[in-house]
Amino acid sequence: MPVPLAPYPTPPAPPENGAQSQLVCSGCRNLLLYPVGATSVYCAVCNAVTPVPPPGTEMAQLVCGGCHTLLMYIRGATSVQCSCCHTVNLALEANQVAHVNCGNCRMLLMYQYGARSVKCAVCNFVTSVGASGSTTEQKFST
Repeated sequence: MPVPLAPYPTPPAPPENGAQSQLVCSGCRNLLLYPVGATSVYCAVCNAVTPVPPPGTEMAQLVCGGCHTLLMYIRGATSVQCSCCHTVNLALEANQVAHVNCGNCRMLLMYQYGARSVKCAVCNFVTSVGASGSTTEQKFST
């Protein structure tokens, strides 16, 4: 005869449409999925509880220039401090950034529009932008 197991607490039911959102764990920086309407999210990896931003808050993402960790922040912020390495990252809006391929490894690089050069975080090559006819600069605006 099977032995009954102690029941686990019933998790809250997801919304009828099953809509989910995501945020970065405040503890281990893993990406967490949660049902829309939740007020906080528990991380099963590090046991941290991360508060969910209020509804209607637009979030943006960037990769930390110091440790390459994915950072999430409220759209409109001018800078974001990484909780892992404490690097302060410039958070630029889409109409303030441009993209160019690294002159060495061809990695797509993002930089402040109007800069004269950009250093690749992968191979450390410095690519000149804007002045050179051989380098294409793409400005993105919203």
